Amino acid sequence: MELWIPITITAAFLQNLRSAGQKHLKSVMGTTGATFVRFGFGLPFALLYLTVLILAAGYPLPALSPKFFAWAIVGGLSQIGATFLLVYLFSFRNFAVGTAYSRTEPAQAALFGLIFLGEIVTPGVMIAIAVSVVGVMLISVAHTQLNARNLVTSLASRNAMIGLASGTLFGISAVAYRAASLALGGPNFIVQASVTLAFVIAFQTVVMASWIAWREPGEFARIARAWKPALFVGFVGATASFGWFMAMTLQHAAIVKALAQIEMLFTFASSVFYFKEKINLYETIGCGLIVAGILMLLLVG
Repeated sequence: MELWIPITITAAFLQNLRSAGQKHLKSVMGTTGATFVRFGFGLPFALLYLTVLILAAGYPLPALSPKFFAWAIVGGLSQIGATFLLVYLFSFRNFAVGTAYSRTEPAQAALFGLIFLGEIVTPGVMIAIAVSVVGVMLISVAHTQLNARNLVTSLASRNAMIGLASGTLFGISAVAYRAASLALGGPNFIVQASVTLAFVIAFQTVVMASWIAWREPGEFARIARAWKPALFVGFVGATASFGWFMAMTLQHAAIVKALAQIEMLFTFASSVFYFKEKINLYETIGCGLIVAGILMLLLVG
């Protein structure tokens, strides 16, 4: 088994925990604060990982080129923008359509990987990505009155446009992070991922903190009161990102993000086995398609 596969699966599991933690935090703070926690409380762990690699393990710090900074900043801003758009969707009554279209991230990452990095994925990989994306979209709309036909014809709706824009920015950020990590040129994928993570998360922390100070200064007090769960979110979030960056240094961003759809299975399993929620036909078919897409990806990727 190639190393990027278990790294990606672990990162997906940790991201599921981070999402659960952020949902809890939204009960005690605003959306902006819950988003900031992911970066601000993750920064100490990102710096810790880098310190251990450089000082304890003795790896040299790679040279930071203008190309690295440019890609890292593009990735950081794209991820923030994508997250804001996704959260904005939740203000609409029928946000499921937009959320479903935001899950087209792996397919869009394949396109941007080709445009920006000249990376080509095989037809078999594209089919696997398409199968898993359709599965995730079905789960996203499973509890609405929307049918498969309307899901396609609703492409021109405002919610769909916002969702697609979110998926576009997530796709750009994934490719940008891969490009930034590769621009370091060594000494190995672990250090490259750690350096990229430390810079990106520090940059995002500054951007988000500045935004809160400008628009919602009272949010800092709510964040401070919830520092214990926030610390957990920061830890699992930074560790998950470390995994993503390592995997995307080793493999095309589109392929990594396609396998990352397994996160939906983790979320779905917790809903069924922990919360005892019933499943419907769309969810069953969606899970089946995700599994089929992942198996195809591992066989042909």
